[in-house]
Amino acid sequence: MESNETVKGFYQRVGLQCIKTPGVGHFNVFSRENCSLITPYSRRDYYKISLIIGKGKLHYADKWINVDRPVLLFSNPVIPYSWEADDPDQTGFFCLFTDQFVHEGNRLGNLQDSPVFKIGGTPVFFINEEQQKTVADIFIKMMTEIQSDYLHKYDMLRAYLHLLIHETMKIQPAENFEPYQNASQRVASLFMELLERQFPIDSPERFLKLKTPTDYADHLSIHVNSLNRSVKEITGKTTTQQITSRIIQEANALLKHTDWNVSEIAYGLGFEEPAYFTNYFKKQTGMTPNTVRTSLV
Repeated sequence: MESNETVKGFYQRVGLQCIKTPGVGHFNVFSRENCSLITPYSRRDYYKISLIIGKGKLHYADKWINVDRPVLLFSNPVIPYSWEADDPDQTGFFCLFTDQFVHEGNRLGNLQDSPVFKIGGTPVFFINEEQQKTVADIFIKMMTEIQSDYLHKYDMLRAYLHLLIHETMKIQPAENFEPYQNASQRVASLFMELLERQFPIDSPERFLKLKTPTDYADHLSIHVNSLNRSVKEITGKTTTQQITSRIIQEANALLKHTDWNVSEIAYGLGFEEPAYFTNYFKKQTGMTPNTVRTSLV
C-alpha cells in the first residue's frame, strides 16, 4: 500500500492548484466529470464525501463492493480505499476536507464517531433518484458558495457538510460487500493503522482512548477473537503485545523529549494512577520512568 496521500498530494495527482482555505484546515468541492478512472489503494490525510454516478468497484478496508447505480461514499483518514471504474462515463461530485476545517466551526464534533465515518462502519450508501437530486443540490450549492465573495462562506460550507451527513444518515447503508480472501492481512493492517493513529500524545489532556484489544475490535466492528487471530497470524505478536510495544515507545519519547512529569505522562497514556504506569513501564523495560529520565540528564 502506498504512503498516505496528503491534501497537497491530491492536488498534484489530479493536476490542480491547491487553493488556500482561510483560517485553519482545508475544504474544496469538485465535479467528477474528469475524475481518475483508477485511484491508488491508500489512506488519505483528509476526509472525502463522493456522489459517484458511474459503474465500478470500490475497494475499501477488507472488502470490496460492486457499484452499479448512484452511491454516496464517505472515506476517512484511517481506512485505505481505491476506486476502479468499469467504464469512462463517470459523473457526480465530491468534496474533501480536513479535521481542522471541521473543528474550526465546531459543528460536526468528532467525525470518526459519526455513523457515516465511523471506523468499521459501512461507508457506502446506494441512493434512489429523489435522494440523488437532494444530494446533488447540496453539492451544487457548495460549488456556488465556494466561488462567492460572502465573508462567512466557509461557515456556510460547514453547514452544508452538516446537512449532507444528516441527509445520508436517513439512508440505509449498503450491505452487499464481498470479503477479500486475505482478510487476515487486511484486519491486521487496519488494526496497525488504527493503533498508529492514536499517537503521538501531544498533550496530557489528549489521553489515549483505545487501550485494550476489545477497544480496537469494537472500533473495527469485528469480534476480538477475530482481531487477535489475524494480528497473531500476520505479525507474529499478539494484539496486546502490539499495543504494549507502541505505548512503551510513546512513553520513552515523552520521557526523552518533553518536560511533562511522570504523572502527566501516565494520564496521557491512559493510566488511571501514576503508580500503575510506573509498574507497567518497569515490567516491560526493566527500568522505572524516573530512571530513564535521570539517565538523560
